[in-house]
Amino acid sequence: MADLELDGLSCRFGAVVALDGLTFTVPSGHVVGFLGPNGAGKTTTMRAIFGLTDLDGGTVRWEGVPVGPATRRRFGYMPEERGLYPNMLVADQVEYLGRLHGLDGRSAARATRRWLERLEVADRARSKVESLSHGNQQRVQLAAALVHDPEVLVLDEPLAGLDPAGIDTIGEVLVEQARSGRCVLFSSHQLDLVENVCESVAIIDHGRLVASGSVDELATSGPRRLAVRVEGDRQGRWARDLPGVSLSEVDGGEVRLVLDAATDSDVVLDAARAAGHVTQFVFERRRLSEVFREAVGR
Repeated sequence: MADLELDGLSCRFGAVVALDGLTFTVPSGHVVGFLGPNGAGKTTTMRAIFGLTDLDGGTVRWEGVPVGPATRRRFGYMPEERGLYPNMLVADQVEYLGRLHGLDGRSAARATRRWLERLEVADRARSKVESLSHGNQQRVQLAAALVHDPEVLVLDEPLAGLDPAGIDTIGEVLVEQARSGRCVLFSSHQLDLVENVCESVAIIDHGRLVASGSVDELATSGPRRLAVRVEGDRQGRWARDLPGVSLSEVDGGEVRLVLDAATDSDVVLDAARAAGHVTQFVFERRRLSEVFREAVGR
């Protein structure tokens, strides 16, 4: 199977280092989450894959060969900013973009109907893009990225502005594309969805790779973690001064703690009981949000 390889990508904008020797691989048949704080270099990386940003160094390869214009016609790209013509009809626009990628008129029309139906916007096929809600414009933009049946799919924040049903639909499409052998890379700040959809993630900060691996590997690595609920203390104040214990997250009254290797969990349980009625006390995997915060140091 083919891989999309990013090898030593470097890019500067004046004094700003956008990419600093960034290297990672996106295998075919996988959905890879591309994560990082705002300004980390995610969009610059995606634009570089499509030749929209000039690199100062490094190479993007597909099937072991440096990517050029002909190869990029086999890729699908959904930018974070709108890439649609607001006054064009939805179906006409998706068909037009399909033909730009080499489809004949009949094939483009057929693929457009299929993707508008799959993404649940077929009833807006004869509407102007500007008349659509933000979420439906996201669906149309994804249809435009998929219409030519790309081998590589690169999506920059495809879930922004979507309601839960739209998020579920697009998540399903990404998994379907990977299962059919496509190479899927997408960025998102919705880490719960990334954790459910992706096989692996690449986390960058200041243009450098700071963590990568399968979601399962990252979730089970590192020190022991406890999820605890104590009635009457939804912020985990009882745990803040415990030796050998650090507070990782507080989410809806669930306090997630990281234990040093020498810390006795029974001591933690005793402290929780002293604070109130304990309704939850379980060892758990790292959440992707915890992996993210620890990787970027914030």
